[in-house]
Amino acid sequence: MASNKPAPEAPSRFDSDYGTEPGGDFTGNFTGEFTSEPDRGWDEWNPTEESVRPVRGRHRVAKQRNGLARSSTVLGVGVIAAVGAGGMATAQSKPPVSISVPDSIKNNLPDAKSLPGVGALFSDESEADKTEVTAATAPLTTAGITTAEAEQGTTDAGEALRARILQQAEQQQDAADAEAKAAEEKKAAEKAAAEAKKQQDEAEAKAAAEKKKAEEEAKKKAEALRLAKLAASYAIPTSSYTITSTFGEAGSMWSSGHHTGLDFAAPTGTPIKAIHGGTVKSAGWSGAYGYRTVLELDDGTELWFCHQSSIGVSVGQKVSTGETIGRVGATGNVTGPHLHLEVHTAGGTGIDPMAWLRGKGLNP
Repeated sequence: MASNKPAPEAPSRFDSDYGTEPGGDFTGNFTGEFTSEPDRGWDEWNPTEESVRPVRGRHRVAKQRNGLARSSTVLGVGVIAAVGAGGMATAQSKPPVSISVPDSIKNNLPDAKSLPGVGALFSDESEADKTEVTAATAPLTTAGITTAEAEQGTTDAGEALRARILQQAEQQQDAADAEAKAAEEKKAAEKAAAEAKKQQDEAEAKAAAEKKKAEEEAKKKAEALRLAKLAASYAIPTSSYTITSTFGEAGSMWSSGHHTGLDFAAPTGTPIKAIHGGTVKSAGWSGAYGYRTVLELDDGTELWFCHQSSIGVSVGQKVSTGETIGRVGATGNVTGPHLHLEVHTAGGTGIDPMAWLRGKGLNP
């Protein structure tokens, strides 16, 4: 039997404690307004700005919690994946961008290490350190990397370019150093060669001077030896003499106007010797020359011994060096006893007896 009592009206606004029973979805107090619509279920509930007040504390609407819980989980997994792969998505020239999550979502996120396939991305290092290391070591691209560089572990094109630039700079520096070293070595070699040439020239000049000096000394020695031999084969014509007149002196006492020989003043009877070995060409009286003996040498040179007091040889006689051929006297045109010596070449020209005697190693 139906009751005639009218059904109670549904309250449009209520205050009650929800979620206090075991297994409830909410904790805390909830205050809100609902519009009763028979065609819309709880799953399709869509609160409006006028019907929902701001959530305070841990008071949440059940439908809102379920939707946010699923969204938060998905968002958390995305954040963890983004953090784990941050190094690959971050440019080396820009720092990583941090992502902040509201406390209302972060408090309900599951432990990232417990998620399948995600926990392996984490280690004992902090996410910030790992992100920094990953961002620093991850290459932007491998374009331009050679096979040799890849085998050496080079994975970054910028690093490879930097290495090539440094290598090229080192090669250029090495080439410059090598060139400078070669220039220094060349300069040192040229200096050493110049020094060696200078020393060689000095040595050659010194050797040439020594050779010339030795030659001159040898020449002098040879000349001295020659004169010594000549002196041994030539002799001064007399002894105890004094040179009173020389060749070429002018005066009225000589018919030619000048003296034609060399006078050895000595006491009368002083022996007269053959100056060199030869043949007696003439011997006897000769006018102004008094008693004269002419001795012809092998080369045709004639020696005249004049004003003798006596003659000791005859024509055609061969005499040797130092042999007595006569004696000093004062016969002919004289002023006192002396030996008048004249020297004539093979052609008959009279020459200076003093020079001729000195040329034979004698020094009257």
